[in-house]
Amino acid sequence: MLFDHRDTKRPVLIVLHQERSSPGRVGQLLLEKGLNLDIRRPVLGDPLPSTLDGHSGAVVFGGPMSANDNEDYVRREIDWLAVPLSENRPFLGICLGAQMLVRHLGGIVAPHDEGLTEIGWYPLRGTDGGRALLDWPDMVYQFHREGFDLPRGAELLASGHYYPNQAFRYGDNAWGIQFHGELTRAMMHRWVVHGAHRFELPGAQMGKAHLDGRLQHDGPLRAWMDNFLSLIFQRKGEKTCV
Repeated sequence: MLFDHRDTKRPVLIVLHQERSSPGRVGQLLLEKGLNLDIRRPVLGDPLPSTLDGHSGAVVFGGPMSANDNEDYVRREIDWLAVPLSENRPFLGICLGAQMLVRHLGGIVAPHDEGLTEIGWYPLRGTDGGRALLDWPDMVYQFHREGFDLPRGAELLASGHYYPNQAFRYGDNAWGIQFHGELTRAMMHRWVVHGAHRFELPGAQMGKAHLDGRLQHDGPLRAWMDNFLSLIFQRKGEKTCV
């Protein structure tokens, strides 16, 4: 989905799932691209718009809940994804946001068959189709206990070892990624402190590995996130740098 000139005046809808959650690096990069942010938290009662005609697109972030939860706001948010899909507006789902998109498309979200998690830094490889769009980082930051199958009609863009479906595209406007490219340094420190109880789970890495890995892997991940957002929120007449 390419923009016309009017979209520079329309904010990107940012959907967060906790009171203190932040769009982090994604928010910073969108602002650098000249796109303002409209931040909403449905879990706290913020409404989601009935149309994205007043927005440049939407990004739905992660959270501690599951896309399988039977809470009203979870079901409403999954149903709401019909709006960007039907209106062909740029949409990105990150972790929980990607899993919600999978659920909306009729796919399955579930834990690993052997109970393994991805919490820390893990290898990633782009598919042929994914590499045709842009370069992918070798390592990405993960923080999840559930993964998803590939919805019918979606194209797999990147894969991992324990959770093979890591990034996909549906149509020409909707994208989902399992991993996190939005974490700033401060956000990672908070996640390591508040999520330390999860480091004992099968497959998870201890907190020091999270912080040490950031020194080595965060630069390429940031560059990828910048290019990926340019791909999603590309304007007419502009080329995406890869």
